[in-house]
Amino acid sequence: MTELDGLIAGALLLIALFLYTFWPENGFASQREKTRLDFLLERKEQLYENLRDLNFEYRAGKYPEEDFEAQRALLEHETAQLLAEIDQLQA
Repeated sequence: MTELDGLIAGALLLIALFLYTFWPENGFASQREKTRLDFLLERKEQLYENLRDLNFEYRAGKYPEEDFEAQRALLEHETAQLLAEIDQLQA
């Protein structure tokens, strides 16, 4: 291999690496747009997780009874409204 062949191979490798590194990806174009139902289903999972965390922290003694009851009532009310809207959208 001559010195010129080495320079050409190096230049081609450099161009290939440059293109590989900086070539724009169109991955974002393939994602579908979230619907209202998708958002509500994600929110439902968050609310269920919040209720589980609240129960765990209450049992661990981090919440007084009154605060626990008030917070749980708020979360349950929000969850009920959310489930009603999910049912309406699915129907």
